[in-house]
Amino acid sequence: MPLRIIFMGTPEFSVPTLSALVEAHHEIVAVYTQPPRPGGRRGLDLQKSPVHQAAELLGVPVLTPVNFKDPANRQTFRDFDADVAVVVAYGLLLPEEILSGTRHGCYNGHASLLPRWRGAAPIQRAIMAGDRETGMMVMKMDKGLDTGPVALTRSVPITETMTVGELHDKLMHVGAALMKEAMVRLEMGELTLTPQPEEGVAYAAKISKDETRIDFTRSAADVHNHIRGLAPFPGAWFELEIARRKERIKVLGSERAAGAGAPGTTLDDGLTIACGDGAVRPTRLQRAGGKPLATPDFLRGTPIAGGTRIS
Repeated sequence: MPLRIIFMGTPEFSVPTLSALVEAHHEIVAVYTQPPRPGGRRGLDLQKSPVHQAAELLGVPVLTPVNFKDPANRQTFRDFDADVAVVVAYGLLLPEEILSGTRHGCYNGHASLLPRWRGAAPIQRAIMAGDRETGMMVMKMDKGLDTGPVALTRSVPITETMTVGELHDKLMHVGAALMKEAMVRLEMGELTLTPQPEEGVAYAAKISKDETRIDFTRSAADVHNHIRGLAPFPGAWFELEIARRKERIKVLGSERAAGAGAPGTTLDDGLTIACGDGAVRPTRLQRAGGKPLATPDFLRGTPIAGGTRIS
């Protein structure tokens, strides 16, 4: 029989999993997502999350509690009488009453190879650390931060040019297929759980604004990983003096290049920039308020001579 599922998710990353469960003919009895947030051009309009919008198109009831501290919210969750809750990038910590509020508990689709990169930003951290591999895991949630036993795993290679945006899009579809398989196995009573190893734990802290600025004193490999780990959002950046004022330039792509010099100095007119060890060349740039441009197009409008200091 199809499962009665409560789905819990918020961003675009979660939507393919919701769609996959619907296509598998499970009964989605409710969708939980983050409340609408201010957005629009002036930040005045309330914007529903991508999961909220998808659920409305499917005709599924949507709930947007700020948290589960209110006993009424916890009781509402239990009253759905669900077999299982599926959680993908929901954005709220779940209390024990919610974790145990369905017959089979809560299963999370997490974008890393646990126990490496537990926490909020596993996709970004994997690229920024120079990892060559990541993946999706389905785990049964417990009270810890991504510490529950693992049901299924799919590995995904990380190439040297892959950005976080590209990896995000790949993983969200891998995760949807994996969760679909997990629910089939759960339905058949064939889903086995394996405790996570105690060694190899790493935490993926949320990306802070303070760490988005590029530090050219680091090695070219580290700078390149930093750039692609933040592209396209929130975007790594440097400051450049244009028309006698400092302007923030986002770097949305890069490649490693030959060359050496004082860190943060351009080595030629093509924007090869010296790092602490080696050099990088941005491949895609964006001025504040402008559109992303390939570096040759950017330089036609904003020439940057060799020997320019970039901070």
